[in-house]
Amino acid sequence: MRGQIAHLLATVLLVVSLGAAQRPASSESGKTLNIVHPGKAFRTKPYQIGTASWYGEYFQGKATASGEPYNMYDLTAAHPTLPLGSWVRVTNLHNGRAVVVRINDRGPVVPGRIIDLSYNTAQVLQFKSQGLQRVRLDVIQAMAPQPRMVTASLRY
Repeated sequence: MRGQIAHLLATVLLVVSLGAAQRPASSESGKTLNIVHPGKAFRTKPYQIGTASWYGEYFQGKATASGEPYNMYDLTAAHPTLPLGSWVRVTNLHNGRAVVVRINDRGPVVPGRIIDLSYNTAQVLQFKSQGLQRVRLDVIQAMAPQPRMVTASLRY
């Protein structure tokens, strides 16, 4: 009898505690992404939400932080802290369009912006004539920093 009462009390406490769980206090808590996998669905927390800008023709062909020339028609972006080579899903919060880009540069240099997108990425996300847009970033694959290969030519 005592075991049944303890079991019942534990069940009631569990149900009550689950019902009393508080929601996150952040105003961005509702901005989660539903990802569906076969047999289950779950929500992911965004890596960042903020303002994005894009850069284009002026930088065409100039070296990026990764060493490759900037191509305004590639799906690439500049981020201040993510490892170069990382893959990020960028979602335009104004229209819901999303694209996956590779981080190959550092930036933005303007305070308050979280990412600089290539011209083509901005076109895919339909920034239209606006240079700025509110976006959500979800890291798909963060690359570990690669060691640089140092080669030396020895002459005797």
